[in-house]
Formats: sequence, structure tokens, C-alpha cells
Amino acid sequence: MTLVSADPAIARAHFLKAPFTLKHGLAGHPLFSLPRLVELAKSMPRDRIEYNSGKVAIGVKPEDVPKIDRPAEDVIAAIETANAWMVIKMVEHDPEYRALLEGFVSEANLVAGRKADDYSDLQGFIFVSSANATTPFHVDAEENILIQIRGDKFVRTFDNADRSLISEEHMEISPSKHRNQKYDPSFEARATLHELKPGDALHMPYMIPHWVSTGSTYSVSMAMTWKTPEVLRLNKIRLMNGTLRRFGLPQKPPGVSPLMDAVKVMAHDLMRAVIDPLRKSEAARKILRGLIYGRKANYYYETKPKTGM
Repeated sequence: MTLVSADPAIARAHFLKAPFTLKHGLAGHPLFSLPRLVELAKSMPRDRIEYNSGKVAIGVKPEDVPKIDRPAEDVIAAIETANAWMVIKMVEHDPEYRALLEGFVSEANLVAGRKADDYSDLQGFIFVSSANATTPFHVDAEENILIQIRGDKFVRTFDNADRSLISEEHMEISPSKHRNQKYDPSFEARATLHELKPGDALHMPYMIPHWVSTGSTYSVSMAMTWKTPEVLRLNKIRLMNGTLRRFGLPQKPPGVSPLMDAVKVMAHDLMRAVIDPLRKSEAARKILRGLIYGRKANYYYETKPKTGM
């Protein structure tokens, strides 16, 4: 089975640089059937599943996102009527999805004229959304190919060099920060619309601002993500900047001070060497996030709607 197909000239010109569409061979694959996704959700730690109502505004405030008070597997099973949006994170921990990810990203690299194994930190995120659901305006801190499996999806992408859309401060990384970004209706004039049907895919490079909506039936899609050495380094700096800002120490953006960037990378690696062995269980991860970043770092555990909603 050919997993990825694209115009080689377009792929080589735009890969890791700008959004472009391509094709994939995974539409109808059994790993993306609703029964298999229910099984996957049951097998995942709770901090790797996030879900809420899909009926939200493009620029909804994180605290105003409506919750759904039912188990994740029930939401998937009832996705046709649940009016929900869900992401199952880090599915590469399941061997079947891991094999699919590795094969897909390897083929994508080859199509773009790169080495098949030219990636690191491979991760997969599966999105299950009801009809007419919205994923608000946000950025993702990795390279990404979004593949559409079932239903239609409409992705609006924006220039990731335009800091009038999202400032460098809001690109900082912190577990206490929700991914949703402030959105002004005037931004829409700067959007590029990509309409994805089953078998379509969209490459979205690092930190591309975008928002997403689904069509008239429920949607299943998967983000195939990975990081280049440059992205890994930028994320270390942006995580340190976000962490220091939380403690009242705002920092300069990456690239402004190469010396301080190098110090932050070193500090990050030292801290992770200490913390990572403690993060093997879900309970430990939850405690560490709360201790370092506060209660908001565990926002996705909240499923009960606000009183009066």
C-alpha cells in the first residue's frame, strides 16, 4: 500500500516550510473504525485524552470551552450525535499505530527528497469530531501532516511569520497554557482554506496558526507529527521561556540572545534528566504538572459543565 503521494516538486519546495496538500492511502483503514477507537481510548491514560463540546467559537476563551460529562469511550461511540470534539494523544504508544506512523512519515520524507528516517519524537494524535464542530485558532509545536480518514474537514492556515496574529509570548510553551489563541474576525481575510476529504492530507509546518471545522457528518483524522533538530531546540527554549514567565521572569524570544538560548537548552536538558524518570505513571505526571505549573496544567481532566450552562 502506498501511504503518501504528492507532486515531488511541490513537496520538495514546501516541506517543513509552508502548508501544502497531498494524498494518502489510509481512508477506510480498520485502525480508524469507531469500535477500534473506543478500544484505543479505553487503553490510554486519562491525561492523553482531551475532549469537550464541538460547538465553540473560533476564538473561544479556554475557560469558556463547554465540557462533556461522560467517559471518552462513550463520546466516541455516540460521536454522530454527541456534538463533541476529541483528541487521543500520543497514540504511538500503541504498537499498531506506531507502525503506521513510522511508515507514513518515512514515505513523506522520501517524497520530499529527504532520508526516510529523518525525524525524531514521532507522535500521533487522532481527532474524532461530530458534524459542524470547531477546533479553535491555535498553533502546534511540531511538524505535522494531518490526514483525513472520514468525513470532511476545513482547515484555515495563516502565515506563521505574522506576529500580529500570534505574538512570540503566546507562542511560548507551558502546560498551564491552553492552546487556544485570541482570534479577531479580521484575521479571516488572511486565511488560506484547505478542504480535506477522505484520502486528502495537509502538511502544516511548525507553529502554523490555524483553525478547523468539520462538515455535515462526523469526522476522523490523524495528525502525524515529528520534530527536526531545529524544532526540538526551539521547543526547549520556548518551554523554558514559558516556565520562567510563569514565575514572573519574562524572557526574550529565541534567536535574540544566542548565549541565553544555549543556557536555556542546557538547563532544560538537566531538568528533564531529573524529572523524566519521575513521569512514568499518570499520577506522577499529574502531580508534577500541578506542582510546577499550577492547577490549570491539568485542565483536560475537567469534564463537568459549568454551573448554569
